[in-house]
Parts: sequence; C-alpha cells; structure tokens
Amino acid sequence: MSRAASPIPIIRVGDPLPEPESALGPDSPYPGLVAAGHDLSAGRLIEAYQQGIFPWYSEGQPILWWSTDPRMVLPVSAFKLHRSFKKTLIKTISQGRLEIKIDQNFDEVVKLCAESKRSGQSGTWIQPEMRVAYRELHQLGRAHSVECWMDGNLVGGLYCVAIGKAVFGESMFSLQSDASKIALTALICFCRQHGIPSIDCQQQTPHLKSMGARPISRQVFLKDLKLFTPQPPPPWEFFPVYWNHILPFTQQLP
Repeated sequence: MSRAASPIPIIRVGDPLPEPESALGPDSPYPGLVAAGHDLSAGRLIEAYQQGIFPWYSEGQPILWWSTDPRMVLPVSAFKLHRSFKKTLIKTISQGRLEIKIDQNFDEVVKLCAESKRSGQSGTWIQPEMRVAYRELHQLGRAHSVECWMDGNLVGGLYCVAIGKAVFGESMFSLQSDASKIALTALICFCRQHGIPSIDCQQQTPHLKSMGARPISRQVFLKDLKLFTPQPPPPWEFFPVYWNHILPFTQQLP
C-alpha cells in the first residue's frame, strides 16, 4: 500500500493515534483505515481500543490501524441460541463433561486461534508480534481467554480485550464441533452476569449476524465506549450458575 494511493498518517513510537473519525471513508479502497506504523506495544493497544481503533494487517505489511463505520457489535440481550445448538449444550452440561475456564491457558488459545483455518483466508492476521503484544495485554489484565474444556481437554475457545466494561472480541477456534460457540455462549452469560451490554465484533459477517450481531454507526459505538471503558472491570472468572442467564434449566443441576 503506497502513501500516494492511500494518504494516511504514519505513526511512530510516541506519536498519538489520529482520531477515529479521521479514518478513510466508504469511497476509499481501504474504508476505516486510520493509520499505519510499527508500534504494537501494550500501551499502544490500550490507547487504540479506548478510542475504538484496532490493529489488523497481514504478513509483510506495516501495522494497520482501523476504525470501521459501521461497526459490528453483538448486544448480549440479542444473542440468538439456535434450537439445535441449545439441545447440544444442554446435553453436554447435563453430562458433566464440560468445564468453562477463563485465563487458564491464554497463550495456547491465541496460538490455536492463529492456526485456525478459515474459509477464504490463506493465512492468519494474528502475526507473531501480535501474539506477544496480546500476551502483554493479558499480563496487564486487559486481555482474557474464555476456554471450552471437554473431558479435561481444551477443545475450543476465544480471546478478547477488555477495558472496564467494554469487551472487544478478537478470535475463536474449535478443535471439536460447536466448541467455539460454547465459549462464546459462556462469554455472553458472563457479560449478562456483570452488566456488560455488548461485544465488539469489528467486522461484519453473515455468521455473526446469525447470532444476533448488528452494525451500528461509529458515532454510537464511540459514545458507548466513553460510557463503559471507565467503569470498574468485573472479576474475570466463570461459575456454572452463570449458565442460568441463558439456560434456566441449570438451576436444577448439581
């Protein structure tokens, strides 16, 4: 990407990120692109997410910073639990085979997300330096993994960034059918438990839409961030009783 083709700011260490509203518009070949640079420190990531900006780039590119408009978010109250998956989840929980863990093995979750094959993609956007950066965020308590363990084995999960009561979904993986959906459902229950209103999904996809995600304007998204990022963060742990937020039958389980 040349500067002539896309006149965006080049960010150096110590430079502030541009305002998200300065992102390239819908008529640009790169709508939502805010800046490029080489600083992927934990401090830079926190600065970015607080402003509704996120990194996304491929191997060989500079670090590209984006703020899309509209923005795809999943309101936790709108989450759709499809009937067939709900039956599977109820059965799995009832059999006592499932355990949801948070931050038990963050590094492994990110690694498996990076290795996960996705339709239409030849590689991963989770570059080695991104894995290092998000590990630093995790060590600061600003990034978390939600893990699906089945019969004692890690079979699926996701990781996210969390600032106050704002949650930004990053990536998921499955080694077993429906495992990433189970992890996402657990995150929805966690969010309902702690009054977290939505999960940022960044990009629009039919899969996310089928689960209840919807696009909102950047203006509304940034307004919500200003409200929820300053709030005290919840304790990042999961208890089986949290399933009651979406599966009331669990009140009767031991």
